[in-house]
Amino acid sequence: MNIRFACHQCGRTLQQELLSGGILHCDICGRSWDIPQKNVQDQAVSSCVICPSHELFLRKDFPQGLGLAIVVGGLSLSCVTWYFYRLWETFAILFATALVDVILYMFVSNVLTCYRCHAEYRGVSEEEHTAFDLEIHERYRQQAARLKEYEHEPESGDDRSRPAGIA
Repeated sequence: MNIRFACHQCGRTLQQELLSGGILHCDICGRSWDIPQKNVQDQAVSSCVICPSHELFLRKDFPQGLGLAIVVGGLSLSCVTWYFYRLWETFAILFATALVDVILYMFVSNVLTCYRCHAEYRGVSEEEHTAFDLEIHERYRQQAARLKEYEHEPESGDDRSRPAGIA
C-alpha cells in the first residue's frame, strides 16, 4: 500500500510506501512523520498518518478531468447529430458515452482520502470506511477558511476578534 500526500513544510506532493511502524520523509525539506502502529494494521488505515484526522472517505481513483472530458465529448457529438436530425446516431452516442462511464466505474479501484489534509491511500482495506459525506467535507472546509482568515487578521489582545470556534 502507498500514500500520496503534500508536505506541510514545503508543499511538495510526495508518494511513498506506507508501512506500519515506519517513517515517511520529505526529500526536499527533510521533514519526517512517524507512522503510529495503531493507525496502519494489516492493510487497513484507521486514521490519517499525516494529520490527526480520523475521518476518511472512499472515492474512485479516476481523474475527474478525464471523466468530464468524456461526458462533454459525448454531449457535444450528440448535439451535432441532433442538429442534423440524426436521431438514432444521437442516442447511440449518448448510450455509448453512458456505457463507457459504467465500464470505467466497474473496473476503476477506490482510493481512501483524508477530509482534512487530502492524503490519498491506495491498496488499503475499504471495509470500515464510507463514501464522501458533504457535511463532513464542509466542516473541514469552513474550519480551514476560518483559520486562514484568522492568520491574516492584525494582532490584537482582544479575543472577540477571533472567529467563532477557534481557541
